[in-house]
Parts: sequence; C-alpha cells; structure tokens
Amino acid sequence: MTQRRYLRVGDRVAHLRYPQWGEGEVVEEQHSTLAGGFCMVRILFDDEIERAFINDLENDSCCYFAGIRII
Repeated sequence: MTQRRYLRVGDRVAHLRYPQWGEGEVVEEQHSTLAGGFCMVRILFDDEIERAFINDLENDSCCYFAGIRII
C-alpha cells in the first residue's frame, strides 16, 4: 500500500468549511514507513491554533476530502 501525500511543509492552505480559522501553513509532516501507517500534517492557522490532519489521498479521511485546499 502506497501513500499519496497531498500537502508538504510550507504549503499555505485554507479550510473550506471553517473560514473563521483563517489561512494556515503546514509546519510539520510525518509519515510512517510501515505498510498501512498514517501520514499526518500539522497546520498552524491564523487563529494561532495548530491542527493535525491525515495527509494520505488514499485515505477517505484525508484533509483534502475534509475541505483543506492549497491557496
């Protein structure tokens, strides 16, 4: 099983469902080397809250499907 990463460190993003968070920047990316392991990103938004999301396009819970878009 391969991972298809969506975001990389430094990407600027916005959340379609939560515009009140403001824009965000990917500050950390982690990915497992084990088969079936998670690929995660941490995003720091303008509201100064850091949020974590799944970053694997092969996963139905990927941040892309949750509404995170690169700006």
